[in-house]
Amino acid sequence: MEEFIYIGKIVNTHGIRGEIRLLSDFDKKEKVFLPNMTLYIGRKKEKVKITSYRKHKNFDMICLEGYHDINEVLRFKGLYAYVKREDLNLKEEELLEEDYIGMDAWNGEIYLGRITRLEDYGRGNKIFVIEKDANRVLIPFQNIFIGDVSVSKKNIYFKNVEGLIS
Repeated sequence: MEEFIYIGKIVNTHGIRGEIRLLSDFDKKEKVFLPNMTLYIGRKKEKVKITSYRKHKNFDMICLEGYHDINEVLRFKGLYAYVKREDLNLKEEELLEEDYIGMDAWNGEIYLGRITRLEDYGRGNKIFVIEKDANRVLIPFQNIFIGDVSVSKKNIYFKNVEGLIS
């Protein structure tokens, strides 16, 4: 598992006081956008701390410790933001969406294929894309369809999907 977890892209600044506008579809925002949380920005993973957070339209607006002017944060525009996995304080059984990618997918004893990606259709509608040979299976990313998950074996067992697969 990756040490750094991608959380979004800094798309612009906001106002003159150094607030930055982050575009993020990260699924555990409540664990990231907290005062004193450390972010790592850009390829060099420059370490910065969040001082404040607010939601504005479809953007996550954050202020960073030590940055109080638009001219200081302009250099972050267009860069990616990351957090360290260990800073998320995930419970042992808690997974990030990216952890599912590469897992072998099963429906009982039937091997469906490997999860290659999650597609986001907006408004919280995400779908597992499972590929095997030239076949592709799509299963909604909803608890009703997810059975057991074995992180150590990299397996996910689906349930209630008989009508979704052929």
